[in-house]
Amino acid sequence: MEINEQHAAEQTVRALVQRSHRGPKDLVLTTDQLRPTPGPGEYLIRVGAAGVNFADVMQTHGTYGGGPQAPYVAGFEAVGEIAGVGPDVESPFHFGTHVLGTGPGAFAQYMTMPAAGVLPVPSGWSDVEALGLVLNWVTALAALKPLGEIKTGDVVLVHAAAGGVGQAAVRLAQHYGARVIATASPAKHDTVKALGADELLDGRRPDLAKEITRLTGGVDLVLESVGQATFGTSLAVTKPFTGRVVVFGAASGDAGLSTHDLIFTHQVQVKGLHIGALAAAVPSLYRSLLVEIEALLAQGVYPPGTPQVHPLAEGPAVLQQLEAGQTRGKHALDPWR
Repeated sequence: MEINEQHAAEQTVRALVQRSHRGPKDLVLTTDQLRPTPGPGEYLIRVGAAGVNFADVMQTHGTYGGGPQAPYVAGFEAVGEIAGVGPDVESPFHFGTHVLGTGPGAFAQYMTMPAAGVLPVPSGWSDVEALGLVLNWVTALAALKPLGEIKTGDVVLVHAAAGGVGQAAVRLAQHYGARVIATASPAKHDTVKALGADELLDGRRPDLAKEITRLTGGVDLVLESVGQATFGTSLAVTKPFTGRVVVFGAASGDAGLSTHDLIFTHQVQVKGLHIGALAAAVPSLYRSLLVEIEALLAQGVYPPGTPQVHPLAEGPAVLQQLEAGQTRGKHALDPWR
């Protein structure tokens, strides 16, 4: 392993460690966590900012499939500077290059990151502006294109449209020529209006399915990340047989779907999406998503992000707010503050 000399003496790091599976309240700031060592195919990253995602909340409760077991350094999305290279990395990037990607232990001053999945921070952008590129935007892109099979003229329903993936999905769906129906809580409507969704509805209104059907006559594609609170509506408004529902989250809890439902009530195409699992199972497809993201950057479709950045110590509170549905847009933690 090679280590950048200026960081060689720093053996311990500040980090947020999840001590139990009792939720974000047991996420604790420590100053004596050992700095990780990059293994084969990995970079060591000096973290500039770490993204906060609902998956982090699920992991604190132990409900994230395949997630880490407590105790563990939390977080998995970050942007920062390459500070070391593990064995077997055919690196296109040199020390000091600013990159973004995912890996374990992002809520810390240093983390490791699989080299195959990183992207360089776009020229002229700050680290924080690039955060979300390989998680929120790639998730939205995967849900819309290879899984959602979006076409010009499709009607696309985006739930939780004020969130990180939701905002990306609204922008991308419009770019691909769809009519976008977005849901969000009323307090977040101004955020979604600024994105230019064609219709904006309160995701908690009791007649949501009826109103969507009145407006559209049926939806071609649903991006479902809320779960229990909206899943019934998503199934009810999707066009039979040709309609697709891509499920990539369950913020309000799990929802059930039986074979009887699919045969006799909701004859729709239901597809599950976990972007990490997709990257592992079909790496060529994941790389094609990254290539398309780079093209979207070049076309100006992807604008610099504007995450709200918090000191690392505020991480537990930010995760609790996210869990309670009190956040909008992208949030990030600065491990050096």
